[in-house]
Amino acid sequence: MSAASLTDRGVLAEFDQPAAVLHERPAIADRRFRSPAIEDTIAQVKAQIADPQLGIMFENCLPNTLDTTVSPDIFDGKPDTFVITGDIDAMWLRDSSAQVWPYLPFCKQDPRLADLIEGVIRRQTRCIALDPYANAFLRGPGDPPLSWSVHDSTDMKPGVGERKWEVDSLCYTIRLAHGYWQATGNEKPFDAPWKQSAQLIVKTFREQQRKSGHGPYHFQRASEVPTDTLMLSGYGNPAVPVGMIYSMFRPSDDACIYPLFVPANLFAVLSLHRLASMADQIYHDAAFAQECHELAAEVSAAIERYGKTSHPEHGLMWAYEVDGYGGLALMDDANAPGLASLAYLECVDKDDPLYKASRRFALSKANPYFFQGSAAEGIGGPHVGLDYIWPMSIMFRAFSSTSDAETLQCLRWLRNTTAGTNFMHESFYKDDPTKFTRPWFAWANGLFGELILHVYKTAPSLLRESFA
Repeated sequence: MSAASLTDRGVLAEFDQPAAVLHERPAIADRRFRSPAIEDTIAQVKAQIADPQLGIMFENCLPNTLDTTVSPDIFDGKPDTFVITGDIDAMWLRDSSAQVWPYLPFCKQDPRLADLIEGVIRRQTRCIALDPYANAFLRGPGDPPLSWSVHDSTDMKPGVGERKWEVDSLCYTIRLAHGYWQATGNEKPFDAPWKQSAQLIVKTFREQQRKSGHGPYHFQRASEVPTDTLMLSGYGNPAVPVGMIYSMFRPSDDACIYPLFVPANLFAVLSLHRLASMADQIYHDAAFAQECHELAAEVSAAIERYGKTSHPEHGLMWAYEVDGYGGLALMDDANAPGLASLAYLECVDKDDPLYKASRRFALSKANPYFFQGSAAEGIGGPHVGLDYIWPMSIMFRAFSSTSDAETLQCLRWLRNTTAGTNFMHESFYKDDPTKFTRPWFAWANGLFGELILHVYKTAPSLLRESFA
């Protein structure tokens, strides 16, 4: 993506000096939400981090979503929480789910935090009811659409920010709902509207198996960026309806080359099984649970048959995208779901041989979007362009690592590539971290905080190392 197009989206394409914003947490009075449980955890964990800069990064990043992006409110007498991504004033289903995910373990200690996340779930329920094909939403139906979406050729509805159909958007909402239910035992958010939205998710997945025509979704955009629009009157490149779910866009919001996006379909299988568990235990609806299990089994069988490839160097592994005709994309993207992030999302076990081969591929020069430079190495993607590494890819690598040495290296790269801001960014140039995109990217910040909590619980001795 060109610098101009990034700037058009409200994203600063490159910095040649440290960012002028968000060098530290906002003053307490300016924070959008404050959780005593999170603050206590920050103090507890930071005290065990020997490297001062790494400690400051953790203190900055873990609460960044709460500090800067949430708008707790009440709608129809119930919690309602709008969550922006950071520097874009809109709520992505994927990002908002991921941004509050690290806070789930603290909900029982902090009822107000639990209410805040209940508000996210309820807001997402209304978003899905509005349009299950949209990826981003506005605060209200009267708000002006995002500048780059104004002239999109699609069935745009008031309140929708962008309408890029991505399988993972709906998977993330299930992930958050299931995770919240498991963490709290609270069933209040899962009322009749939520069940209706869950049924709409399953209906949408069925539609996008495209067994009888291409379905209702189409999307085109006049853009100099080819990955911002779809081929063939907006229905995307052709694929065989083998049982997998068609995804027109990736979690990067870039168009898929081949519509059968394997990581998102693996995510959908997991999500459907989780949804079945909720249907059975919350609603006692055996028929809906069975429908979810059956769709998951159908998608899983299709992935097993069509989603694998034999790489000459890395052996049997997952493909990134396929079309059922024999076409496939051999690559990985930094965004989740991708090949490297499958274990983090619990779609696969990190010791699974198929995943291990896919991970080796993703972290090698065989992946065209794996970049090695003097500052770090990691995965990027077409969304920003060549030679830009996404810190999220380094974090997913650390989450799935079975080696202390590898985890330490990941922490070292993350610590030394913030360009003095002590916050995460969307991406940075492989040889010069002062050239980065998005100074305020809450998902990446929260993910870094989650990683430090993960290391603190699983290998606390690593936090006593020096990362200079």
